[in-house]
Amino acid sequence: MNTRIYVLKFPKEVIDQPIISNLVRKYDLQFNILKATILLQQEGVMVLEFIGHKANVKKGIAYLNKMGVKVQSMAGNIRRDDEKCYQCGACTGVCPTGALSLHRPEMAVLFDEGKCTACGLCVPVCPARAMAVSLSGNMELAA
Repeated sequence: MNTRIYVLKFPKEVIDQPIISNLVRKYDLQFNILKATILLQQEGVMVLEFIGHKANVKKGIAYLNKMGVKVQSMAGNIRRDDEKCYQCGACTGVCPTGALSLHRPEMAVLFDEGKCTACGLCVPVCPARAMAVSLSGNMELAA
């Protein structure tokens, strides 16, 4: 499975189309919505993490381009603020790659950045707001 974060810019002419659901149905892609701003009669922007086979991701991106959606790949990473984190472990239950794990008997939450795919699932579940997704070093998405 391939996992990658993309920024999608939708022209106002296609806002009412089922574009994202077509990615699921026609191209067998899964996705996590990390951020979205979509208003009728205005350009829409979504930050998505695509999950799927590399060939399907390529076909899905070609479909998006055909629909007039601009697609930009984003280099992303998760940042943890160790001063805010109080080691509750909520993030470990949603981390699909094991990048966040509970170390026993200390009950310390360990963060292995090498395993992290920046899916962002840990961000909304963190009660301390210690987790954030950084995109290209200048845009940050926190819960």
